[in-house]
Amino acid sequence: MNDNSQSLSCVMIPMSGRQLLLPNVSIAEVVDYASSDAGANTPEWLVGYLDWRGLQLPVISYDAANGGVLTVPGDNRGRIVVLNTIGDHHKEIPFMALVTQGIPSQARLSEEQVRKLEGEPGPADLMLVEVEGENAWIPNLEYLESLLLKSRH
Repeated sequence: MNDNSQSLSCVMIPMSGRQLLLPNVSIAEVVDYASSDAGANTPEWLVGYLDWRGLQLPVISYDAANGGVLTVPGDNRGRIVVLNTIGDHHKEIPFMALVTQGIPSQARLSEEQVRKLEGEPGPADLMLVEVEGENAWIPNLEYLESLLLKSRH
């Protein structure tokens, strides 16, 4: 790769049966999996709450938000990825948290290394891509933020 090529620091985040691809700048922090119970009468995608820097962040199960089953990681493999929000309600909800099924890994990618694939996206998916022979989904962060907004009202 030559020095003047445009590359972006990205993170591959393991979920149940798939992985997500996000730019590094969207991630505020990765912490060990620990959350309080969501309680009764909560949305299906809500795993619980994370105490993070004085904030109570709802922890989202991407799998459940995408029409699948809420899966809590076992064997100390899971992490919680704290994401910076990007939507219109950033001031109201500056961060959100996603539970992972493993430890996210870093990758430095150029545009040529990411190829769009045809795939049937769920509501929380933006698009399916291939990264160096592996499939990954780019998540629809605005959709996930909209779930948080609806749950607050």
